[in-house]
Amino acid sequence: MSVILIAAVGANGVIGRDNDLPWRIREDLQHFKQLTLGHTLVMGRKTYDSIGRPLPGRRTVVVTRQQDWSADGVDVVHTLEEALKYDGDLYVAGGGEIYRQALPYAERLELTEVDQSPAGDVTFPTIDPTAWIETARDPHHGFTFVSYCRKPATAESK
Repeated sequence: MSVILIAAVGANGVIGRDNDLPWRIREDLQHFKQLTLGHTLVMGRKTYDSIGRPLPGRRTVVVTRQQDWSADGVDVVHTLEEALKYDGDLYVAGGGEIYRQALPYAERLELTEVDQSPAGDVTFPTIDPTAWIETARDPHHGFTFVSYCRKPATAESK
């Protein structure tokens, strides 16, 4: 099992505004689908509400503190730790609080670095550059797909 954080992030760290994406990038949505199809998506309730439905071809796990919340076609858990018990690759798809909670468990980051600094009310957690190795970079006009893997722990960091 691997935990992978997947996000589109503005140059200023913004990932959301008013419970929505601050941009519309068709290629990013296609990239998201390509990477996550056939896998499990883990997201917070507000992120799920902004999408409005389970995404086809993926198991959707929604993390919420609301004990009575439910939605058709999704698995509901009440802590990230419960979500991490699912088998296979887990793609964490937001929002900001879920990313912050999941970052210590993540082995990979799949980021779309957007060449904009939009206003927003949700940010991606700050990434420690000494903990990650960039493994792929695919530039496009206005954005870049970037993959990172967590560096192996050394005896000094344990």
